[in-house]
Amino acid sequence: MVRLKDLGIEENYAFNFDDFILVPQYIDIEPSEISLQTKFTTNITLNVPFVSSPMDTVTEAEMAITLARNGGIGVIHRNCSIEEQIEQVKRVKRAESFIIRDVVVIHPDATVGEAAKQMQEHGISGLPVVDENNKLLGIITGRDVRFASPEIKVREAMTKDVIVANEKITPETSIELMKKYRIEKLPVVDENNRLVGLITYKDVSLRGKYKDAVRDEQGRLRVAAAVSPFDLDRAVKLSKFVDALVIDVSHFHNENVISSTKKIIEKVQCDVVIGNLGSKEGVLDSLSKLDKVAGLRVGIGSGSVCTTTQLTRAGSPTLYAVAKAREALDEIGMEIPIIADGGIRNAGDIAISIAFGASCAMMGYLFAGCKESPAPMMILGGRYYKLHRGMGSVSARQKRIAVDRYARLSKEIAEGTEAWLPYKGEATNVIQELAAGLRAAMGYAGARNIKELQTLAKVKRVSTTVFTKATDLLFPGETR
Repeated sequence: MVRLKDLGIEENYAFNFDDFILVPQYIDIEPSEISLQTKFTTNITLNVPFVSSPMDTVTEAEMAITLARNGGIGVIHRNCSIEEQIEQVKRVKRAESFIIRDVVVIHPDATVGEAAKQMQEHGISGLPVVDENNKLLGIITGRDVRFASPEIKVREAMTKDVIVANEKITPETSIELMKKYRIEKLPVVDENNRLVGLITYKDVSLRGKYKDAVRDEQGRLRVAAAVSPFDLDRAVKLSKFVDALVIDVSHFHNENVISSTKKIIEKVQCDVVIGNLGSKEGVLDSLSKLDKVAGLRVGIGSGSVCTTTQLTRAGSPTLYAVAKAREALDEIGMEIPIIADGGIRNAGDIAISIAFGASCAMMGYLFAGCKESPAPMMILGGRYYKLHRGMGSVSARQKRIAVDRYARLSKEIAEGTEAWLPYKGEATNVIQELAAGLRAAMGYAGARNIKELQTLAKVKRVSTTVFTKATDLLFPGETR
């Protein structure tokens, strides 16, 4: 484990990624054999240490699905209504579920037009038709809708003779059944013909495609969601669907924030990650007042579109915050995953973070320019760009007030800005590049896995000029 006293770091010196370098060591395996498995929370394991930031230009369902399929996890932003955020979470959970439990249904007396609207809103291509007792009457698909008048009743357009399955069916059998009858949706019913779930061919076929996917006990993709510490109602409602809640506040070490978070932890059953934290004292004080903390999100003011440090001259660089959080946990003998959040530009920054004690890295900048981000796109000079904005920016704050009547803006000044980033294409490619870069860094450091990088890595303090010519390590269009 990297310890500051061993590096001769002065107590009043706040440092970040460019201040250190990994020292190459002996290793007897190839980078492709290195494991990136790690912890996001005490109860959630990831296959790559990558987390997408809860920003409204970074993480909604599409990004979270891609992260989970590739071994990481996405944190759905809270700059929307409670209902919209829950729906984003549900989309992730439905994306590859073997048996979808939270099924969108329709009643037989609804119109075909209403069925079409529901399909469009939920991004699905069919709806089971049920009565008031949830008994299955039929199914209406996109094909039925296309060839029927919008005014007629669903009962007139639906398919009545439906092939069904029971809950004991296996994925293999379900695929055989759907192929045999040339259907894409297989309703699951109980002994009384009540609908209990839905199997889709697309979901079952995708299960074998993503070997590193992170799934819950029911085989659904994992997803986290951000909440304000003061929004207990949102937290409780989200906790019924989400794998983890991430307290989303720039400065967690605050009495009102801690006491409000305590109420959330007492009311929900899922894991709760607290943050952001930036000091040893902040970690110790928070943990002394809170039980069942599942993760620590650390780093204040280091994000690429965060202006906190520039405006206030207050902050805690991400690597420094990681080191201080690790010191705090060592002092009290606790093992809680540390999430390095802010200013991470490449795989080397992630590797250094882990060497100092982080379990995974939260990134906004690296994912904001991807196809899956919800940010708008524009063409400038013949090139594509996507918008990236800090959640403390003027526009993000205005949206929060507009969509959430319970939103609280405790500060009168904006602490974020906006930037147009070069379009990077699909997030899967970015994730794979980061994973390859991280494995290469770990190979140089002599680490076979994340735990070894946390405990055995050696680092040295260097002049930042070492990196001035390393532009080939950056993404195209990036500058330091």
